[in-house]
Amino acid sequence: MDLAWDFALRLFLAGVMGILIGLEREYRAKEAGYRTHFLVALGSALLMIVSQYGFSDVLERDLVRLDPSRIAAQVVSGIGFIGAGTIILQKQIVRGLTTAAGIWATSGIGLAIGAGMYGIGIAATVLVLLGLEVLSFFFKSIGLRNLMVEFSARDKDAIKRVSATFHSKNYIVVSYEMSESFVRGEVVYSVSMTIKAKRQNEEGLLLMFMQDFPDITVNKII
Repeated sequence: MDLAWDFALRLFLAGVMGILIGLEREYRAKEAGYRTHFLVALGSALLMIVSQYGFSDVLERDLVRLDPSRIAAQVVSGIGFIGAGTIILQKQIVRGLTTAAGIWATSGIGLAIGAGMYGIGIAATVLVLLGLEVLSFFFKSIGLRNLMVEFSARDKDAIKRVSATFHSKNYIVVSYEMSESFVRGEVVYSVSMTIKAKRQNEEGLLLMFMQDFPDITVNKII
């Protein structure tokens, strides 16, 4: 196969692998979707190709000896800046770690395919998708995750009843913040609570028993 067509195939295949992983993240409504993963995989493959073949004419003419992995090695550390941008820390809740790790893995897949290791790149893509979907399906009820609930009320007693309900439902209240404001001459209490809950449909459960309090206005559950 002509070398140019081989490079084009590597770029195309790396982009497809990135899209597959990105579609899973897009389906989960995560910070980085198929376009980001496509660009990461494609860019990683391109840098690997440039690192391996971009200086061949210099090496042949001047008998220079260089490490062919010098550029590709920087992708591993450089991709951390993109991954860091997907991680969000908000009131003791860290989100985006899985997406950041997925971007890092996608860059590795792009590097492998860019080096001509098609089988390893495809196998890694399959394993990444299995890890994201299959593990989530079988182990979604194991362990606790942090949730942030923001709601408002005009009665302090209602807030106490909500807190008691959290404890009776075996949720763990990690942090609690309350502020007061005046709306149309009335005092409104705004509450932000960080809660540990089971990983199985926790948002739905919270909404269900929040509806038992008509005097509570739920603003956000994340």
